[in-house]
Amino acid sequence: MSVRPIVTRKGAENSNTGQSGGLTLVTGVGPQHTPATRLWFGKASNPPGFRSLPHHHGEAETGAYVLSGCARIYFGEGFKDYIDLSEGDFMFVPPYLPHLEANMSRTQELWWLACRTPENIIVNLPDVDDASLAGYRRA
Repeated sequence: MSVRPIVTRKGAENSNTGQSGGLTLVTGVGPQHTPATRLWFGKASNPPGFRSLPHHHGEAETGAYVLSGCARIYFGEGFKDYIDLSEGDFMFVPPYLPHLEANMSRTQELWWLACRTPENIIVNLPDVDDASLAGYRRA
């Protein structure tokens, strides 16, 4: 048996992965369709004005990179704290941190690259009212 790189071609990503309330996540590298055992790497998109459900990633550490768009990450007590990100920004999300992602644009899609170890763990939490999220409005 030879050892070689595994390529996932554009359009062949695996969508059988954890999701958070309609957020579209696809796996480029992960145990769904590669020999990876301690890594998940994929992309996500949020339509205009969309936000995820509150969630955390269990024991997984998460790294993210904004490819395009304007994101806001809500976290903290009652999701009152937030951080804004835009194209070119990187983010680290610690394990077990409850948060949600929002696309702050009502006209443009938001695209992310995300990497998790050991896997794409998503634990959805009870939803919150949109009105409780500072500055957020659906499209």
